[in-house]
Amino acid sequence: MAVILGERGRGKFKPAPDYDVDEVKALLNQKIEEERMAFADCSEQIEFDQLKYDTNKWNLLSLFSGCGGLDLGFELAGLKAVMGETVMEKAFADKEVFDANIENNVFNTIYVNDIFDEARETYAQNAGRYVYMDKSDIRKIKEFPKADIVLGGFPCPGFSEAGPRLVDDKRNFLYLHFIRCLMQSKPKIFVAENVKGMMTLGKGEVFKQIVQDFSAAGYTIYHKLLNSAEYGVPQVRERVILVGVRNDLDYQYVHPEPTHGYGVENLKEVVTLRDAIGDLENDPGDYFTGSYSTIFMSRNRKKNWSQPSFTIQASGRQAPIHPGGEPMVKIGKDQYAFSDGEENNRRLSVKEIARIQTFPDWYEFSRGSSNRNENAKLDLVYKQIGNAVPVRLALAVAEPIAEYAKRDLANQMVETEQVRLMA
Repeated sequence: MAVILGERGRGKFKPAPDYDVDEVKALLNQKIEEERMAFADCSEQIEFDQLKYDTNKWNLLSLFSGCGGLDLGFELAGLKAVMGETVMEKAFADKEVFDANIENNVFNTIYVNDIFDEARETYAQNAGRYVYMDKSDIRKIKEFPKADIVLGGFPCPGFSEAGPRLVDDKRNFLYLHFIRCLMQSKPKIFVAENVKGMMTLGKGEVFKQIVQDFSAAGYTIYHKLLNSAEYGVPQVRERVILVGVRNDLDYQYVHPEPTHGYGVENLKEVVTLRDAIGDLENDPGDYFTGSYSTIFMSRNRKKNWSQPSFTIQASGRQAPIHPGGEPMVKIGKDQYAFSDGEENNRRLSVKEIARIQTFPDWYEFSRGSSNRNENAKLDLVYKQIGNAVPVRLALAVAEPIAEYAKRDLANQMVETEQVRLMA
């Protein structure tokens, strides 16, 4: 764990292992109050007349949406609730089927916000329908639109176990704007995703504070750490899934039970790299090239074909090594090497990591229109894919909510009809 010093570069982080719980709480309260004071400076206006609401669906609002992994999982779950699993799987496999059935859905996405230009471009070109795309800094948005459900994976660099673990990283407090959105939008349900490290930062006090703040907004909170590999994703990726249900609703969310496991009775086998990308071995598409840092080579970065992938990072340079060839070997403390030579090893391609994140093959990723070199353009795609929620994990999380939304919409139709008959 660390705190930020008023300096630039690597020296700006100071380890703080001796923080006690009371000090963490005091620091959190200070930072939360500072962020709340900034609410008064909100000035960005959403063009509410441009939002396409549908009264026959749950209207969906997406924050920190990235390229749309979480949202796509909800779209597919909403389609499955209406049309069944067969049509949903066909839509997953075929863009034309997806577009043709986008309206056969319990969810209707009205608004998406992210400051990452290429990610928004990716989202827009794959959405299948008109969606209001907002690039505003969430901290500057004055008023959020009404919605039935809000999704978002608020930024997590300060929580990540791979980073400096900053309790007072400003990005740790962007979740307060998520809560501000909830208080204005008043959705029935919200879903938020974050990294495993969120639960342990500041001896667990950061996570307790976040749950408390979401609860204070009027929601019953259900949270659980899920491993993507247990839900059909060919990747070991642990993420915290927070689901909030508005307190006036008679609904209890239950996180999905695992569908995949290692030799577990009644569960499917974990999806391996061979299952996911074996057919791309001779046609992988573009991949990031360049040297490997000493940090990268400090541990094994290469799984074999019969295993799921390491966690996909939001960086081309940090992409895992393709499973082909010989395994990496340990040659010293925190030091690995390629036993068959660096020339016989490469990073996973963007096409391969998209598969590993369970994006459909038809999903197209924007590389932007800048004059960057090819590696830099590719890195924009690695960043989008690595930051996303795996689509199959999002689908599993969304399915019980989609079923509840379907029942809720049916009840609304009955009530509307009863009012009409009594008029």
